[in-house]
Amino acid sequence: MMIRYFQPLRELENLRRQMDLVFDELSAQTAQTSDTSASWAPAVELIDTGDNLILQVQLPGIAAKNLDVQVTRDAVAIAGERQRQHHSENTNYLHSEFRYGKFQRVINLPVAVQNDKVKADFHDGILTLTLPKVEEVRNRVVKINLGEATTFSNQSVDTTAQTVNS
Repeated sequence: MMIRYFQPLRELENLRRQMDLVFDELSAQTAQTSDTSASWAPAVELIDTGDNLILQVQLPGIAAKNLDVQVTRDAVAIAGERQRQHHSENTNYLHSEFRYGKFQRVINLPVAVQNDKVKADFHDGILTLTLPKVEEVRNRVVKINLGEATTFSNQSVDTTAQTVNS
């Protein structure tokens, strides 16, 4: 007899994924019937590298000229539009899962960034933003130099601190 352990967190995660798929399909169907609001949002990935945050956004099939990127100290706003390529008037799409139309996405950042020093790279449909953190929130390691003192009895020790970037 095989013993199977009930893992409620895993079951809840599976249920959440299935519900996400259902709602994605519903929103795609309603977006096809109405062109009034944003119909899709690109996938994002936010990475903390110590001194910087790296934000990657998947934007396949979108030209850089169709993007509007705005960075504040605590958020990044990305807006744009993916347009359907017009083949001919008698083109009959049998099946399409591509998302078209306008989109807007605001990503709140966990720490403040220097928005005037952001670097951007747009290559192969991936927008990569390097967001340098403000000086106050960067991880710093302080190295204490104790000199060459071998005994601590009745001797003064030179404790010069050096800041080292991590």
